[in-house]
Amino acid sequence: MKFAILNGSPKGTAESVSMQYILYIKKKHPEHEYVFLDIAQRIKVIEKNGEKFNDIIETIKESDGVIWVFPVYVMLVCSQYKRFIELIFERNKEHVFKDKYTAVLSTSIHFYDHTAQNYLHAICDDLGMKYVGYFPADSWDLLYPKRRARWLLFGEQFIKAIETKQPTTQHYQKAQIREFNYEPGDFNQEKIDTQGKKILIVSEDTSDSTNLGKMVNQFVKSFSNNIELVNIYDIDIKGPCIGCIHCGYNHECIYKDKDGFTDFWTNRVMKADILIFASIIKDRYLSSRWKLIYDRAFFNNHTPTLIGKQLGYIISGPLSQNHNIKEMLMAHIEYQDSNFVDGVTDEFGDSSHIDSLLYNLGKQAVNFSVTDYIKPISFLGEAAMKSFRDDVYGRDRFVFLADHEYYESHGVYDTFPQNDERAKKMNAKLIPLLKIDKVRKKINMKQEFLKPFKKVLEDPRK
Repeated sequence: MKFAILNGSPKGTAESVSMQYILYIKKKHPEHEYVFLDIAQRIKVIEKNGEKFNDIIETIKESDGVIWVFPVYVMLVCSQYKRFIELIFERNKEHVFKDKYTAVLSTSIHFYDHTAQNYLHAICDDLGMKYVGYFPADSWDLLYPKRRARWLLFGEQFIKAIETKQPTTQHYQKAQIREFNYEPGDFNQEKIDTQGKKILIVSEDTSDSTNLGKMVNQFVKSFSNNIELVNIYDIDIKGPCIGCIHCGYNHECIYKDKDGFTDFWTNRVMKADILIFASIIKDRYLSSRWKLIYDRAFFNNHTPTLIGKQLGYIISGPLSQNHNIKEMLMAHIEYQDSNFVDGVTDEFGDSSHIDSLLYNLGKQAVNFSVTDYIKPISFLGEAAMKSFRDDVYGRDRFVFLADHEYYESHGVYDTFPQNDERAKKMNAKLIPLLKIDKVRKKINMKQEFLKPFKKVLEDPRK
């Protein structure tokens, strides 16, 4: 059989950890043909040269199975791979993928690899492919015999599914795009005073020819003071993240002196009090240009740079039908230790209702910023930071030395449970008592849990 391997690593086949997994399958099953297509590494050529793009499409057409392979970049695929997926739809090549058997392999530290996998699964369903399954590998799995055997079994099951024409299930319905032209009304409300807070809007569109551009411009009109509006296509970005990890040592990007992105993020984004990110939904995520922004911001690695900021979103497209996008946006806010204000889309209500939502977004953002309100994090942020903490403290400390130094100096490692002195003392005292039957039977757990809360409620000083 012939397999088209769609490589989503910017490093290409030769230097990609992800591709070693495919090479292992090839080693064990040399009877098949494997065509390696370095999509992410060669995206500029693929996009500009129609012949190169068509060659890839022809290889996919001739294949018996398609394997999507990628390292997870900021909860998704890298921007280069995302751009290729956009090109499939823009150039009307969906029919080539229809009914092709497919599987998905990702490599990562298991930080939001599920959202990346969800994204590719939805894309495969949108393309009408026969999705057999996904394999979310830890980057180092191939080095361990049991994990290696598990990967080989997955690969063999994929081959068998094609040979036996196994039926496959569909999990995602195509999103329904609302036919709606947003027309902002005359602004006649009292304009919002920024109260000295610096507001930055970063938008994919600032024109008056799209719903997004019109919503963004209407939002700007809500304020009595000047606020900054930046079009993401005006940011000086010479290239995408290439996964070189040059930034791991001191949070310095390899592009630092070659383009203006580091300066933009450090001196404009990080110095704002309120951030509004605005985007159009393309396929099952924001645009590849927005993904480029998130990827390039990774020069700060796993160190938060938006601490204490208020974040809101203005989105054009079916956000409510793409919960995966919402989860990624919320997770990013939470592990940055910032606060989610609200998200306004053009998928519900008429134009006047959207006007009121945009105004309220601005008002809430200023109020929250003035009062320093940051809501508690949920599992999304809690799990993210613990995942980062454990990985940076352990096996990847030498890779992300700048993160390690930040975590040490900012108390991130203090959150290890073995460092909780109060819990250690409590456990040392209570566990021996609980092992005594008579004592354990007398303890009313419900009442014991309530005791510290009653102290707070009964104390007029608290």
